[in-house]
Amino acid sequence: MRLYLLPISTRRTLIYCQRLNVTTTNEVSLLDKTTTKANKLWNSWEKKDSGWQKKVVEFGNKALKRIPYEEWGLKSVPPLSKRRQEEELSDKEKVEVSFPSTFLPRERVLEILEILGTERKQLHKTRLWGSIIGMPIVAPFALVPIIPNLPFFYLCFRAYSHWKALAGSKHIEFLLKQNLIAAKPSKILDELYLRNKIPFPDPRCTTPTKSSKSKVSNVETMLLHASDGKRIAKALDIPELQMELDRAVWQVENDLEAKRKLGEEKEQLGRSEEKGKKK
Repeated sequence: MRLYLLPISTRRTLIYCQRLNVTTTNEVSLLDKTTTKANKLWNSWEKKDSGWQKKVVEFGNKALKRIPYEEWGLKSVPPLSKRRQEEELSDKEKVEVSFPSTFLPRERVLEILEILGTERKQLHKTRLWGSIIGMPIVAPFALVPIIPNLPFFYLCFRAYSHWKALAGSKHIEFLLKQNLIAAKPSKILDELYLRNKIPFPDPRCTTPTKSSKSKVSNVETMLLHASDGKRIAKALDIPELQMELDRAVWQVENDLEAKRKLGEEKEQLGRSEEKGKKK
């Protein structure tokens, strides 16, 4: 597998795992069978022109879009089974981590991986158990005729999602602990990120350079935009990456816009209070 660190803004980064040399076996787990069946059912509902199934899909897609991109990123990392653990320990090749070196210093790669792999670990563990506890509570809704027990299925999905993210987090921790990470700057990502953008000046560099002429603001700013997801996914030949980037960009943009509006409201409130004191 190969890991990608993709800065979305000046303070947030998406982690994504690309599966390499995926081998198929005749043995398919019950979980895989259930997931495949659920995906087929969802796709069939999505193709309907109208009806409650179509409405459920529309609502569901909106809900999926709001699931934190950090969670989706961790879910892309495969669980660490005993077999995979033995293979990674016996294999001399380390797991490659590709990143745009112009926007992400090489010496920070391990630090960022550790943050991304551990900061949400307790959150996913807590919400996993919360979803499991909630299942018996909503199970009686199955007695309602006509429509399926949507609250129960939602909690099942969220439990599975949190489990996958938690498993991905543990896998990253394992790779870091065993020193199985190889940071490798990507020329492709450097070129993509540098289009119409200026790299960060090195904070340790005291000598003014061409790149340091632009002052780095303390305000968080976007590095990617809505149109960049398709371009990056195409350049890396990872079609499924587009959805992950589009979702991450959308979430971060909305969050920054909400913070901007909140800041403006606080500023206006402060001005109003000052005017009131003067009177």
